[in-house]
Amino acid sequence: MTDVPVPHRVVARRPDTADTVTLCLEPLAETLGDFEPGQFAMVHCFGRGEIPVSVSSVQTTGGLAHTIRAVGAVSAGLCEAQAGDVPGLRGPYGVGWELERARGRDVVVVAGGIGLAPLRPLILRALAEPARYGRVNVLIGARTPGDLIGPEEAARWSTAYTGVTVDRPDDEWRGDVGLVTQLLDRADFEAATACAFVCGPEPMIRATARDLAHRGMPRERIRVSLERNMRCATGHCGHCQLGPVLLCQAGPVVGWDQAEPLLSVREL
Repeated sequence: MTDVPVPHRVVARRPDTADTVTLCLEPLAETLGDFEPGQFAMVHCFGRGEIPVSVSSVQTTGGLAHTIRAVGAVSAGLCEAQAGDVPGLRGPYGVGWELERARGRDVVVVAGGIGLAPLRPLILRALAEPARYGRVNVLIGARTPGDLIGPEEAARWSTAYTGVTVDRPDDEWRGDVGLVTQLLDRADFEAATACAFVCGPEPMIRATARDLAHRGMPRERIRVSLERNMRCATGHCGHCQLGPVLLCQAGPVVGWDQAEPLLSVREL
């Protein structure tokens, strides 16, 4: 792991939605350490700053993919990057999904909007090793059909139960409409022994985790990815603090048994 930005070249750029882009990056020389699904890098846009972005793909060559939504000056600058441009990366940082917790158990993945991107490496690993896990369920929600990330790829996950829903359909949408939690009724898992991995807007995380716990899933086996304002990624600045937890070190992925009491405090 390095705390100094390492130059990476953009080798491919894929627009995902009107404001979201996936950048495929290869190191120019030095290779960062191995990233686990759910971990993040600090992605540096030279001249603007840096932001934390979870990996959406990890390549054996040391290359990484990051899916970025333009919501500020740095993310907008990164979304404008073209093939050949050279942003900087440092990392890996944080705690990942720890998919090994689900070995021998059913897997429930619940993603809201761009939250699918950090879950993608976990999904691909679980599908690539079917003998290690039970039934795999992938539940995806988005505001509109145009906000779905990689719908064509999700349609190819035929060995998993994959459900997709949107809040506001357009005239061409023929799928489910409503909250992503409604898809849990059709998913195939044994709540008492399964593991869940949840990423998306915080209200969606709360609703999903509470629903799963109500169905009998132990809170410590509901893993959620929390987002706070990460600045240094090394636990020094305190911007990512959630109560006693520094999410850049103890997160971003934590168990719902730890997250629920913290998120119930309005001031946090």
